[in-house]
Parts: sequence; C-alpha cells; structure tokens
Amino acid sequence: MLAAIHDTFGEPADVLVARDTAKPEPGPGQVRVRMTLSPIHNHDLWTIRGSYGYKPDLPGAIGGSEALGEIETVGDSVDPAMIGKRIAVAGVHGSWAEFFIAPAASVLPMPDEISDTDGAQLIAMPFSAISLLETLRAKKGDWIIQTAANGAVGKLMTTLAKNRGINLVSLVRRKEAVTELHDLGIDNVFSTADENWKDDVRALIGQDGAASAIDSVGGSIAADLVDLLGVNGELVVFGTATGAPMPLSSGALIMKHITVRGFWGARVGKEMDDDKRKALIGELVALAAKGELQLDTGEIFPLEHVVDAVNAALKPGRKGKVMLRP
Repeated sequence: MLAAIHDTFGEPADVLVARDTAKPEPGPGQVRVRMTLSPIHNHDLWTIRGSYGYKPDLPGAIGGSEALGEIETVGDSVDPAMIGKRIAVAGVHGSWAEFFIAPAASVLPMPDEISDTDGAQLIAMPFSAISLLETLRAKKGDWIIQTAANGAVGKLMTTLAKNRGINLVSLVRRKEAVTELHDLGIDNVFSTADENWKDDVRALIGQDGAASAIDSVGGSIAADLVDLLGVNGELVVFGTATGAPMPLSSGALIMKHITVRGFWGARVGKEMDDDKRKALIGELVALAAKGELQLDTGEIFPLEHVVDAVNAALKPGRKGKVMLRP
C-alpha cells in the first residue's frame, strides 16, 4: 500500500515521503480501515518533528491520527458485520495511508447525513473543543475569551458555547480575520492588531471580567487575557502558535486568584468516563448531522503529494482543514 512515511524526525516537508509499504494486519479487537480522507492536524506535524507528547517508532513511521474510511476486514473477536461500514476514528497512528489499523471499540459509525469531509474531521478537534468546554469554570451566562478564534477549534467553540448559553469573545491576530468570521455569522470578534482592542472587549464583557480564557497563541497575549479575567478566573493553555513564553504578572495572578493550567485533549480523552465520552461524541454527531458544526475543508491532496499537502497546511491564513486521500 502507499503511505506517507518519515524515517527521521524533522520538518514535515523535509522528512515525509510517499512510498509503498506492507499492508497492516489487524490483531484481536482491531479492524483494518480503507482510508477515504485523513486531515492534517497541527499535532500530526508536531509528532513528525518529534516535539509532541507521543513519539512513533522510527524508521518507517506513518503520519496521521484521524480519518474517515470503510472497514475492510476485522481481527479476532470482532463482529464480521462491521466489514463494509463507513466509520470515523481518531487517536490512531498511521492514518495517512491507503489502509490503517484501529481498535474496533473506538470507531464511530457515520450517518449518511454527514459528508466525508465533515466526518473525517469530526472527532479530534471537535472532541478536544467540547471536552475543553466541559472542564472550564465558565457556565451558562458567563464569558469566555479565546485566542486563535479563526482556527478549527476556535470556530467550533462558537457553536458549542452558544449551545450551552455561554458568551464568547473571539480574538484573532489579523484584521482580515475579523471579516472572515463575521461572514460566517460569528459575533464578538476582535483583532489584537487594533490598538484599543482590550478596552473594546472590557466594554463588552463588563468590569466583572471573564470566567475563563483559552490561549492557543502564546507570548504576551497571555498577560492581556489575565487582565481581562475576573476574580477566580482561569487561563487555560490549549496550544502555542508562536511558541513564545508567556510573561505573566505575579501581582495579577495573586490579587485575582487566577488559575493557570494546560489542556491536552489526548490525555483528557483517555481519562474520561466512557459514558461522558459517548454523550459528548453523540452531541457532536447530532450537531454535525444538522449542519450546525463549523467544519471547514481546504485543499485535498493525494498521498503521493504529501509534501505539497503539509506545506499547504502550514500556510498562514489558510481556510479550512487540509486533507489527504488515497
């Protein structure tokens, strides 16, 4: 089969190559999936660089962690009736290939109402977003402030927060991105490139401040978020687009009793109660089936053009998730 493989860690465009490798065989409790579409997530690129919490065995590591596809065959102790089912799965390894292996218990049957492009990105980022929302202090009627609002998780958060009656301020770094989000029907969007953006946000949320702030950018914006939080507020670090350290004022943290913590969706998902996980995924599927989730798709590349695909995924200001197909 053809797969996107890297033998060393490094920049994805430098180390990835599309080449033939052996088709994997499912073991007990596993299924082999024929991939239809597989998205390129930031954490996939970090994994290839060797800078993520999970490090694959080298050489011969296959990229990718989420996909939509069809179950081709099953291993021992798996119901053969699953063969031929259209499914989505995340948290796997090696989905950038014509075939990959997944635990039978983790695959999610896809309703016909959900398109291939939506189904291929329905679990990883949306589940991280809804899991994050579940852990926040912000409740109905409270305010959340998020950075990187024009990213996949940021757009999803607008729907999920609204569904729970939580108010949301969305921050972007480019003035053009404000218009882009407004065109999608997203309100309360502010560009941090504007000189008075903090005053504008404070005027909207009130002097009591926000209950929670989510940062996916890093750097000095973290101090601004703390300034906009209320007493007993929380700053949750979800990602770091810049990789820059966060300079925080000890005075603000102390006087307002601010909590600063990280959030890693992969770990939270593993530790989550099964009933809670099923309920959250069920909510996502229902929203997607009704067309209420913001799941934008960008360019779709064949596996043999994986280098072009990762370059497109790294392009600033891109619109929609870049995907691979067989």
